[in-house]
This record gives sequence, structure tokens and C-alpha cells, in this order.
Amino acid sequence: MRHFSLLLRAPLLALGLAAPPGAGADCSRDIVVPVAPIGLSVIVNGGAVSGIYPELLRSLGAKAGCNFVFSAVPRARLEAMFEAGTADLLLPATGTPRRDLHGRFVPLMGNRPMLISVQSPRAPILNVQELIERREMRIALVRGYDYGETYQALVKELTRQGRVYLEVDTLSVARLLHGGFADATIMAPTILSGTIIGDARVQGMADRLRLEALPELPWGLSGAYISKKSLTPEDQTALRDLLERAAKSGALLDSFQRHYRPEILSSSIRPR
Repeated sequence: MRHFSLLLRAPLLALGLAAPPGAGADCSRDIVVPVAPIGLSVIVNGGAVSGIYPELLRSLGAKAGCNFVFSAVPRARLEAMFEAGTADLLLPATGTPRRDLHGRFVPLMGNRPMLISVQSPRAPILNVQELIERREMRIALVRGYDYGETYQALVKELTRQGRVYLEVDTLSVARLLHGGFADATIMAPTILSGTIIGDARVQGMADRLRLEALPELPWGLSGAYISKKSLTPEDQTALRDLLERAAKSGALLDSFQRHYRPEILSSSIRPR
């Protein structure tokens, strides 16, 4: 993962240096950004935080006068911290009504969650109702992930049926799938694919992923939430401007394209 970070940093630093002078106001203080490991988007190695999103923020923040302080926490705790106002940013995140209560959403790209399993001869699942009726299938999910109201209703029903494993991170989900203890998961394919790259415990799994779109979980927007509780209006505006520049530059999408297979990206990532 260290090699990935070095490859990523150069083009993103170039982006930061290319920002026009005076583009965006300085932040009044350090910006507190707790993060959870999410594929190649956020990488946690001991106490070091890297990956696509942290490197993007660091490069843009250096030019705009905003210093981001990262720390690693479980995803469910990250959500709780953001709601309590002890996290200034929540990223990457999908826009949802619940999160809108606590922050200002800045979309960075389009994405969609998919039903992901290891390749097998089972019949395709065409919609959420079919998944609910396939009671023999066990579903592993990451605690704290949220893809909107339909997703939450599905999780509630599958939990009522006793078919859900709720895990603290994506690697735990991948290991359940790899070991045959769970039959499928629901998340953005880039998250699962990025998690299993280079991890010996799930070696070979990346080439055997089966992706199925569920129409009730359509394309949405992924990006970052800026806290309305912990930040001043001026800092909220500075961060919004910084993130808008990141979205318009195309640097974020370029980073994904350099590190993921085209078939993974085409099914789950697109410009906003």
C-alpha cells in the first residue's frame, strides 16, 4: 500500500499546485477528519492514513491553507462522531436524508451500490424482492454503511429474518465471502475490490466477483459531508469551495481509473 500512496501523490500534488492563486479561503483551524478503511479510497496502515481521498485533501489543502488531521476509527463510530459534531468531515459518503440533518453534502462523483458475491451457478437476482425471498442467502454488511432509505429498509428486513452479518469493516465482509460463511454483500464494487487487492487472506477473490445491479438501489452521488455543527460558516464555505474544485478538476475520477479495473469502474463509478 505504500507503493500505491507514492504513485498517487505526484499527480494529486500537481493538481494542488495548479490551483489558481487565492482560490478559496484559508481554514481558521485544523480540520478534524476521522476515517475508516474503505478499499483504496481510505487506507489505514497502523497510525498512517493514506488513499485516494486523504491524498486529494492534502494536496488541495496545502494550496488553499487548510490542514486536515486524519485519524482511524470504525465506520459506525465515524457516523456517530459526525452526528455528534466531533468530526468536521464525513467522507467518502453517499448523500442521505439522515446525513443531511448534520452536514452540507458536496457530491464528487456518481456511484451505486450493487449486490456482490463470488461467482457461482446460482440464478440471477433481479430486484430487492427476489433477494428478500431467497432466504437461504446470508448477507454480510458493514455496520455504518448507508445507501439511503431503501437500503436501510432492506437491511431491517434481512436482519429480521436472521440473515445478516454486520461487520466492522470491509475486509471482514470479504473474508466471510471468501470462506463461504456469507453468500453476498451490498456496497459499491470499488470498495470491496480495493479492499481485497494485495491481501493474502482473500487472495484470488478479486477475479471472481459477481456484480448484480438492484433497480431499487439506483445510481446516486458520493462525496463528502461538511459538518454544520462543528465548523463556522466561513470554514464550511472554504471547504465547500475546495471540494467543488476537486470535483470539477476530474482528479478524483482519474485516481480511480488508474487503480481499478475498467469493469469494476464502469458498473459503479461515473462523473457526477
